[in-house]
Amino acid sequence: MKIIYYFFLILLIPFPISSFANNPNLNIPIILYHNLNPTVPGSMTVTPQKFEANLKLLKNNGFTFIPLKEAVEYLEGKRASLPPKPVVLTVDDGWESVYTYMYPIIKKLNIPVTLFIYPGSISTEKHYLSWEQLKELKNTGLFDIQGHTYSHPNFKIAKRRLSPAAYEKYVQKELILSKTILENKMGSRVTLLAWPFGIYNAELEREAQKAGYEMAFTIGYQKANKKFKSMEQPRFMIVDKLSNQTFQIILRNA
Repeated sequence: MKIIYYFFLILLIPFPISSFANNPNLNIPIILYHNLNPTVPGSMTVTPQKFEANLKLLKNNGFTFIPLKEAVEYLEGKRASLPPKPVVLTVDDGWESVYTYMYPIIKKLNIPVTLFIYPGSISTEKHYLSWEQLKELKNTGLFDIQGHTYSHPNFKIAKRRLSPAAYEKYVQKELILSKTILENKMGSRVTLLAWPFGIYNAELEREAQKAGYEMAFTIGYQKANKKFKSMEQPRFMIVDKLSNQTFQIILRNA
């Protein structure tokens, strides 16, 4: 289970109020989920009921869900504007609950989703998606598949344990092998990356760019904006205990 050590920042970071439509400094909330569980919410989990309520809350408050790729085009200066009050939905890892519980809700509400997948878990680990399920999700046109490294490593620990040369090869494998497998399996380009555990630094950013990633996302409880580096765009991670506070921040500053 992944360790969450940065949630307290959510209540400490100030957020400027800004207009969304045709704003050259547009702030885009990118929200992040992991796993859905109907009975036992955990540190990385919300119930399907709360997940659906969260999405409806945003829709009912005038937010427009857009594909992450459209937000990336805007952040890169390739798109002049976005709809008023845009918001992006992302999901990390590749839990089977994406297919079992999330898919019906996404289809009903017609919301685009980007799945950040680490292929080392697909069709191999218990409670994770199969390649067949992932392809079915992609074929709906609502799910885009992007990279989350190969095995979801903790790069800080790996750097302490490995020699500099071994660590460099390890990082390249995690970034390049993941991209290659996903592109071959899904038949589409992988240009976006989510950092495991939100861990990144200048060295990792350079390697990600060399591997062919155009933009990378972390966890920062701030809205994505052109002021952030392309390899350091923040997201709001939604977990059961703090989802209400998180959504209040997003709504209050829209």
